Amino acid sequence: MPNKRSAAKRVRQSEKRRIRNKARKTMFKNAVKRVLRAMEDNKSKEEVLELYRKAQILIDKAEQKGVIHRNTASRKKSRLAARVNDYIKSM
Repeated sequence: MPNKRSAAKRVRQSEKRRIRNKARKTMFKNAVKRVLRAMEDNKSKEEVLELYRKAQILIDKAEQKGVIHRNTASRKKSRLAARVNDYIKSM
Protein backbone atom coordinates (compact mmCIF):
# COMPACT_ATOMS: atom_id res chain seq x y z
CA MET A 1 0.00 0.00 0.00
CA PRO A 2 1.42 3.41 -0.92
CA ASN A 3 2.15 5.86 1.88
CA LYS A 4 1.61 9.11 -0.02
CA ARG A 5 -1.34 10.45 -1.96
CA SER A 6 0.76 10.92 -5.08
CA ALA A 7 1.97 7.32 -4.89
CA ALA A 8 -1.62 6.11 -4.55
CA LYS A 9 -2.57 8.12 -7.62
CA ARG A 10 0.29 6.55 -9.58
CA VAL A 11 -0.96 3.11 -8.60
CA ARG A 12 -4.45 3.96 -9.86
CA GLN A 13 -3.09 5.42 -13.11
CA SER A 14 -0.79 2.46 -13.71
CA GLU A 15 -3.64 0.03 -13.25
CA LYS A 16 -5.85 1.93 -15.72
CA ARG A 17 -3.05 1.98 -18.28
CA ARG A 18 -2.25 -1.70 -17.75
CA ILE A 19 -5.86 -2.66 -18.45
CA ARG A 20 -6.04 -0.39 -21.52
CA ASN A 21 -2.73 -1.70 -22.88
CA LYS A 22 -3.79 -5.30 -22.32
CA ALA A 23 -6.98 -4.68 -24.31
CA ARG A 24 -5.06 -3.13 -27.20
CA LYS A 25 -2.55 -5.97 -27.24
CA THR A 26 -5.32 -8.58 -27.20
CA MET A 27 -7.11 -6.83 -30.08
CA PHE A 28 -4.10 -6.92 -32.39
CA LYS A 29 -3.20 -10.49 -31.43
CA ASN A 30 -6.75 -11.62 -32.24
CA ALA A 31 -6.61 -9.77 -35.56
CA VAL A 32 -3.42 -11.62 -36.48
CA LYS A 33 -5.01 -14.92 -35.49
CA ARG A 34 -8.02 -14.13 -37.70
CA VAL A 35 -5.70 -13.67 -40.70
CA LEU A 36 -3.89 -16.95 -40.01
CA ARG A 37 -7.18 -18.80 -39.48
CA ALA A 38 -8.55 -17.43 -42.74
CA MET A 39 -5.51 -18.77 -44.57
CA GLU A 40 -5.91 -22.19 -42.92
CA ASP A 41 -9.58 -22.27 -43.95
CA ASN A 42 -8.62 -21.45 -47.57
CA LYS A 43 -10.59 -18.23 -47.68
CA SER A 44 -10.49 -16.07 -50.79
CA LYS A 45 -7.61 -13.75 -51.54
CA GLU A 46 -9.79 -10.68 -50.98
CA GLU A 47 -10.96 -11.83 -47.54
CA VAL A 48 -7.42 -12.57 -46.39
CA LEU A 49 -6.14 -9.22 -47.64
CA GLU A 50 -8.95 -7.35 -45.90
CA LEU A 51 -8.23 -9.11 -42.60
CA TYR A 52 -4.52 -8.45 -43.12
CA ARG A 53 -5.14 -4.70 -43.59
CA LYS A 54 -7.19 -4.56 -40.39
CA ALA A 55 -4.48 -6.44 -38.46
CA GLN A 56 -1.84 -4.07 -39.79
CA ILE A 57 -3.83 -1.05 -38.60
CA LEU A 58 -4.25 -2.52 -35.12
CA ILE A 59 -0.53 -3.32 -34.89
CA ASP A 60 0.29 0.26 -35.90
CA LYS A 61 -2.12 1.64 -33.31
CA ALA A 62 -0.59 -0.52 -30.58
CA GLU A 63 2.82 0.81 -31.59
CA GLN A 64 1.65 4.44 -31.60
CA LYS A 65 0.15 4.07 -28.14
CA GLY A 66 3.36 2.59 -26.77
CA VAL A 67 1.91 -0.85 -26.09
CA ILE A 68 4.59 -2.57 -28.16
CA HIS A 69 8.01 -1.44 -29.34
CA ARG A 70 8.30 -0.16 -32.91
CA ASN A 71 10.72 -2.94 -33.85
CA THR A 72 8.30 -5.53 -32.51
CA ALA A 73 5.50 -4.00 -34.57
CA SER A 74 7.66 -4.00 -37.69
CA ARG A 75 8.69 -7.61 -37.14
CA LYS A 76 5.10 -8.78 -36.63
CA LYS A 77 3.88 -6.92 -39.73
CA SER A 78 6.76 -8.24 -41.81
CA ARG A 79 6.25 -11.85 -40.80
CA LEU A 80 2.51 -11.62 -41.34
CA ALA A 81 3.03 -10.01 -44.75
CA ALA A 82 5.41 -12.80 -45.77
CA ARG A 83 2.85 -15.44 -44.82
CA VAL A 84 0.04 -13.62 -46.63
CA ASN A 85 2.20 -13.24 -49.75
CA ASP A 86 3.09 -16.94 -49.71
CA TYR A 87 -0.59 -17.80 -49.35
CA ILE A 88 -1.60 -15.56 -52.26
CA LYS A 89 1.16 -16.96 -54.52
CA SER A 90 0.07 -20.53 -53.76
CA MET A 91 -3.49 -19.84 -54.89
